[in-house]
Amino acid sequence: MNPSSNPEAPLAERMRPRTLEDYVGQDHLVGSDATLRRAMSAGQLPSMILWGPPGVGKTTLARLMAEASGRPFHQLSAIRSGVKEVRLVIDSAERQGMFSTRAVLFIDEIHRFSKAQQDSLLGAVERGSVTLIGATTENPSFEVIPALLSRSQVYVLESFGRSHLETLVRRALEKDSWLKSLGVEIAEWDALLRASGGDGRRLLNVLELVVAGAAAEQGEGEQSIQVDDNLVARFIQANLSRYDKTGDTHYDIASALIKSIRSSDPDGAVYWLARMVEGGEDPKFIARRLLISASEDIGHANPTALVLANATFDAVERLGYPECRIPLAQCATYLAASPKSNSAYVAIGAAQKSVRDLGDLPVPMHLRNAPSALMKDLGHGSGYQYDHDHGGFSGQECLPEGLVGQRFFKPGSASREQAMADYLRSLWGDRKA
Repeated sequence: MNPSSNPEAPLAERMRPRTLEDYVGQDHLVGSDATLRRAMSAGQLPSMILWGPPGVGKTTLARLMAEASGRPFHQLSAIRSGVKEVRLVIDSAERQGMFSTRAVLFIDEIHRFSKAQQDSLLGAVERGSVTLIGATTENPSFEVIPALLSRSQVYVLESFGRSHLETLVRRALEKDSWLKSLGVEIAEWDALLRASGGDGRRLLNVLELVVAGAAAEQGEGEQSIQVDDNLVARFIQANLSRYDKTGDTHYDIASALIKSIRSSDPDGAVYWLARMVEGGEDPKFIARRLLISASEDIGHANPTALVLANATFDAVERLGYPECRIPLAQCATYLAASPKSNSAYVAIGAAQKSVRDLGDLPVPMHLRNAPSALMKDLGHGSGYQYDHDHGGFSGQECLPEGLVGQRFFKPGSASREQAMADYLRSLWGDRKA
């Protein structure tokens, strides 16, 4: 079933255009004499990357181009599909034989695919087994491998302007049976358009949310619903929840993940990780946060945590979604279940504060480099004691004058750090432990 014909589908799906003539925006690509329109008229559809912000019609355009060209359409999400799913589609297309119409393979958020996953597409694109259409919100020059990029045309989709957004709403009010039955009218536009953020899909979802809320409040018998700025603000603030990869929610959920790890709560950690994965968060962003936590929150209490976090980052780069969610979960739960210490984090913070407060104190002469005879004559390196010549410990001071006796690093209470403290105490007494 076409999603636009399903009355239970969200409004944005119900209003998805069925023909290129109904498509809103992107006239520079699909207008009467535009590039893609000419290509389709000539019976040609090259492999391509559609680059543009969310909600401007990348998926819809790919589907409509396939339909206009009479080609089978296969859609995969880079977040939920891996090499296995890609190969299944390619194998199916190739089994249809050389006389079949070349299928369109549409991959949403193709920038989420790892290098290996993108490599798996090359053979089929070169052989002409499929026409690849990838959609991305990121610059393909940085996120799509050069070999795949060189075999594809890149088309840039532009953000919706106010006129485009208003057209989407007016078309919904005219054509959607549910909205027509409620007699919905737009009295004020500003809050509605502002809530959309220029995203056509979100605009229609916001409209549906506001109208549904207003209809529930006023009950039966009312003839129409007037959508104004106050109504939109009230229902959006109360009900709209989404994972915005560039907004406050993005950072709130990342914060919740790290604080769950710091609180030694693996259940909380894996839940907030799942929220990020399901929201389509860049897995490398998650892996970087875990790397930071491994040093900031676990540190010397379990040095293996940093090794695992680093290996997780490598795995994320090699695997991509959906498989990389597994090493991410392994790392997040391991960090949460590890003993905690922030002694290294506190030490570097205290040392940086001293640098800011006291400026660039001179390096003691015995610690200075002496690469030339002149520098040696000037006393650079004079008095330095090579610790290995003193049984592994010389007892020489390494802080500059003015900071002698200052303690920056203070081992924590974890067993590994207590072993470090005992070692330092055996050397320095209480001066360094």
